[in-house]
Amino acid sequence: MSRSTPKDTVAVQKAPRRQNSSRFYVYQKVELEKYPSFYEVQPAQRYELFVRKLAQCQILFDFNDVSSDLKNKEIKRSALQEILEYISSTRGAINDTIYVNVVRMFAINLFRTIPPSQISPGSEGFDPEADEPAFETAWPHIQLVYEIFLRFLESSDFNTHVAKKHIDQKFVIQLLELFDSEDPRERDFLKTILHRVYGKFLNLRAFIRRSINHIFFQYIYETERFNGIAELLEILGSIINGFALPLKEEHKTFLSRVLIPLHKPSGLAMYHPQLDYCVVQFLEKDPTLTTEVIHGILRYWPKVNSAKEVIFLNELENILDAANPTELSKVMEPLFQRLAQCVASTHFQVAERALYYWSNEYIVSLINNNIDTIMPILFPSLYNHAKTHWNRAIQGLVYTALKMFMEADPALFDECTHKFRQDEEEE
Repeated sequence: MSRSTPKDTVAVQKAPRRQNSSRFYVYQKVELEKYPSFYEVQPAQRYELFVRKLAQCQILFDFNDVSSDLKNKEIKRSALQEILEYISSTRGAINDTIYVNVVRMFAINLFRTIPPSQISPGSEGFDPEADEPAFETAWPHIQLVYEIFLRFLESSDFNTHVAKKHIDQKFVIQLLELFDSEDPRERDFLKTILHRVYGKFLNLRAFIRRSINHIFFQYIYETERFNGIAELLEILGSIINGFALPLKEEHKTFLSRVLIPLHKPSGLAMYHPQLDYCVVQFLEKDPTLTTEVIHGILRYWPKVNSAKEVIFLNELENILDAANPTELSKVMEPLFQRLAQCVASTHFQVAERALYYWSNEYIVSLINNNIDTIMPILFPSLYNHAKTHWNRAIQGLVYTALKMFMEADPALFDECTHKFRQDEEEE
């Protein structure tokens, strides 16, 4: 049966995505008491009030029912706001005994079951414009909890040695699980917090990298479902930028076994800019990785997905801009064979994107420096398109490329023209 929609039918519009609340476990109904603000009590009493407010903020409410517990929700929101202002403006607010309370409050409010996405980004039927993410209805509380914890980590009073007892490997695992939140506001806070944890806790760095790798492996080879791939790659881009030279084998393995296979999933478009940045960072650190990276990109090149091909062509241009010419010479033939196939593509956008390579001065100089190898590979696709392609814009780009070839080496150009016509006659 054909899947195409008959012309006389009316397309049914999608209903807007509803807001979604995470599965918080609300054990019992509790009436909260409105405590005085920090500035209404004596300085000697503020520590005790801080602890009481942190305990009060460990009470959870059901945000699926918009009309329930309005008074208590507002008391908690007000307490969170006061805590945020207090730790932001009070020197010495964070002492050695407060860590357990802050971390517990953060964990109770945020470490929860994330509801599954209704449609996986990148899957068939997903439309990033029509399919809005499900926003967290508990955000009025959650946002403040994130802000408090971020100020806590960034405070000049923060003591990493004391915090180690509470921010450990289990905490990191639970933090990473939250990156699957569908709410982009939450993922943005998580990105900043994980980056701060990575920067402050040297003992957790290797564990954080390994744990992120496990999420990537599961995404690539099992589920292709995880909302926070882009944010995790953004963190890793910063980490890669700080790698010391020469690169450790562990880091090179991460490139070959994680970053390059991340080009395979159907949801590549959702995180490609961050992935592209990470790959280019590696090449800028160590140009000898050029061959491995280009072979990897060519291995995962999409066969029937034109939108993904355009993404690959964008990345390949960035790689060529960053790559070492000596290293590029080792992969010149397979690289330009692929480019020739893209130039010959019947899909307008793929052919156009490939032909835009001739607008890049560095790539043109690279072609001219290796003209004996490259012109015979690219010439048939260009010459054929010049005669047969239906799109005038493509024809114009093809003529520009052919003109550059003719000016670079007229004798070789004539030789390629003669060979092309001879092959045509034989066929």
